[in-house]
Amino acid sequence: MFKRILAFLLMFTIIGTVAPSLDNASASGTSYYVKINSGSLNVRKSASTKATVVTKLAKNQEVKVHSQAKGWAKVTANGKQGYVSSQYIAPKTTAKKSSDYHSKAIAAGKQQLGVKYRYGGTTPSGFDCSGFISYSYKKAGVTLPRTAAEMHTKGKKVSKLEPGDLVFYATSGGKKVTHVSMYIGNGQVIHSTTSSGVSITSMNNSYWKARYIGAKRI
Repeated sequence: MFKRILAFLLMFTIIGTVAPSLDNASASGTSYYVKINSGSLNVRKSASTKATVVTKLAKNQEVKVHSQAKGWAKVTANGKQGYVSSQYIAPKTTAKKSSDYHSKAIAAGKQQLGVKYRYGGTTPSGFDCSGFISYSYKKAGVTLPRTAAEMHTKGKKVSKLEPGDLVFYATSGGKKVTHVSMYIGNGQVIHSTTSSGVSITSMNNSYWKARYIGAKRI
């Protein structure tokens, strides 16, 4: 009987040692970032607001999370290990990135203002409409199809525009996509046109407004 009890206790100990908690298993080795508006985030020696501060973290600083429980996360940062409140960190993958590559695409496009239109052009020596958009997005790390019509098959259809959205037009009438531009905010788009090359135009421009057929968010 004694041997059975001993064997049971030994098995229980092994299971408890080998099997990590659900929190540990789901968070181990995960990169998070610090989401505070100002100041710094305290990393404490134990999971308590009264515990000693071992280091401080800055906004958007990356931390390695080992486990989370009861509102606290065990982390490693600045070469030290400690605890932070879980409400002030978020998985690295949830950091907002869309506006980042959209703004980079816009910035890359604006650098080409004044470049002349060239049919089939995809470089700063000359752009057609889709060549310009493709070039701008590629500079932001995003690859787009070559033609305006192909671009129109990608992304999510939107009605409320945000900077970086692709704006499509049917310059030949009907609904066939023949031109693409990029929304840059304040009711304006940047594009390469046959008449003005790379330029900025108001969406209220009578010519373009009459030919607008929709927008997509990549």
